[in-house]
Amino acid sequence: MTDFQHKTGSKVADAIRHSWVYLLPKWVWPYAQLARWERPIGWQLLMWPCWWSLALALNYLHRQPSMSAEVSDAISPFGIVWFMLLFWAGAFLMRGAGCTYNDLVDQDIDDKVARTRSRPLPSGRVTKRGALVFLLLQLLGGLLILLQFNQTVIWLGVASLVTVLVYPFMKRVTWWPQLFLGFAFSWGALVGWWSLMGLANTTGLMLWAVPVILYIGSICWVIGYDTIYAHQDIEDDALVGVKSTARLFGENTPQALILLFSAAMTCFAVAIYLSNAGWIAWAGYLAGAAHMVWQLRSLDIHDPAHCLKLFKANSHFGFILFAGLLLGVPA
Repeated sequence: MTDFQHKTGSKVADAIRHSWVYLLPKWVWPYAQLARWERPIGWQLLMWPCWWSLALALNYLHRQPSMSAEVSDAISPFGIVWFMLLFWAGAFLMRGAGCTYNDLVDQDIDDKVARTRSRPLPSGRVTKRGALVFLLLQLLGGLLILLQFNQTVIWLGVASLVTVLVYPFMKRVTWWPQLFLGFAFSWGALVGWWSLMGLANTTGLMLWAVPVILYIGSICWVIGYDTIYAHQDIEDDALVGVKSTARLFGENTPQALILLFSAAMTCFAVAIYLSNAGWIAWAGYLAGAAHMVWQLRSLDIHDPAHCLKLFKANSHFGFILFAGLLLGVPA
């Protein structure tokens, strides 16, 4: 037993060694690890499309000649901070719920992979019944947050559950499970936009253009960064028969990532243009593009530790793009 395991009682092989989670009562730790609370990268990557889309809607609405009092309140500094907090909390809870659900579905696979067999379910530290109760509590919390939004967002939030339910099974039937992860993790691109636009009482297909284009771009981004992540487990995945884009692309992964990230940046540029964002948004976009170039130039698919580093660095990309979009909003 390592010093860390002795001190914390944790048996998860790849757990984060220093986390606020270990300040909680010891009986909570297995559930916290089930939801990956000690790994912020997951909720961060789920949150960024929400915040991007919110900022794009903010840019768009600020350039409209007139708006209702409800919209004016929503796009005030207090209103935007409130929406950002809701999206943060929603991303935290739903990422945890998704991980819990995935571990319930994947318990047989996790038990065969060195990096995952020590997780709470395959190791027996959490029972299936306990995991199900924990899952329901997280979903209830997510529902309470969802009910704070307008009706359009509520229905979009309910529809997103389809992508969450389907994703864990895809690695068994298709070489593109990362595509289905993209469907789920990019859903915020639709929700963030309509959290504000749904208050404007305006309709029309063109209003869907920005969030849908952003959604497509985010899907390409998710496929890219999760392909990098999947190269950590490529050997174990081959042994247990799990499919992934990392195995599909193989040595051609760098070329595939160039196409995926280029498609993502093209979609992001179109979304920024259609939302009438200011020049600072474009400066953030260029800084984000430079970050992606750095990822592509430094990629080493045969170094698992470096793959994990690049995967986590995509949260920095998310922040860069968001900062530009937010600072680009006219005063």
